[in-house]
Amino acid sequence: MPEIVELLASPIHRFEGRPSDGPAPAPAGELVSSVRVRAGLGIVGDRYFAKPAHRDASITVIARTSLPPGVGLLAVRRNILLDGVPVDDLVGQVLTLDSGDGPVRLMVNRKAHPCAWMDVTVGPGAWKALRGKGGVRCTPLDDGILRVGPVEATFG
Repeated sequence: MPEIVELLASPIHRFEGRPSDGPAPAPAGELVSSVRVRAGLGIVGDRYFAKPAHRDASITVIARTSLPPGVGLLAVRRNILLDGVPVDDLVGQVLTLDSGDGPVRLMVNRKAHPCAWMDVTVGPGAWKALRGKGGVRCTPLDDGILRVGPVEATFG
């Protein structure tokens, strides 16, 4: 069964400046057990919530299989880490996730390309290794709640 492995809602950007300088310190509470999603706006409390420049990319999703063992959302700065869903194959489709509080539809708009920060936060060579499987950028189509744990996932 598919699973939401981790959820991240960060109020700040941590990857600014040069990767060689390292990321800014993480605020407490970035990894959460649930998130509130607002249609067209994103995840409440996240740095991209209600930002016009990010409306079509306000939620990012990555597959667990794309990451090395032990690496999670704090390193890649995506919002949703999913297991059991072919995330990178869903561009142009609607991904529906229901973790028990009703379905939340996400329009998968485009790939989320990795950046040079990945070589710092994940490990040397990660930038190149994540090309083509760095996740996807989505627009939420519904208000709802997503929770860590088993999830019903449909796409098409």
